[in-house]
Amino acid sequence: MAKSVLICDDAAFMRMMIRDILTKNGYVVAGEAENGIKAIEKYQETNPDLVLMDITMPEMDGIQALKEIKKINENALVVMCSAMGQQAMVIESIQAGAKDFIVKPFQADRVIEAVRKVLE
Repeated sequence: MAKSVLICDDAAFMRMMIRDILTKNGYVVAGEAENGIKAIEKYQETNPDLVLMDITMPEMDGIQALKEIKKINENALVVMCSAMGQQAMVIESIQAGAKDFIVKPFQADRVIEAVRKVLE
């Protein structure tokens, strides 16, 4: 059974890129969200195996959304995505329960490596 992934990023082109990488590698995209509030709603609707969460998003950032998702399901698997130079935020997200992080701009193989590592 293919594993499902929820993609959370405020940039439509980033979501499209990630969706493309995931589907080419046999993963199912459970849904997409453009901000932290929508990410929490979609998480509850779809119950994905994994969440790929951007840190910087409008309305609610990825770290806050991560914390809320962890309240819903303490075993939730979340991989954070961040732009270069957000080291403090990456550390904060790991402390909040993220399993890994990917730095933008993405390398397809790094995305898949992170997803596989966390799901296995």
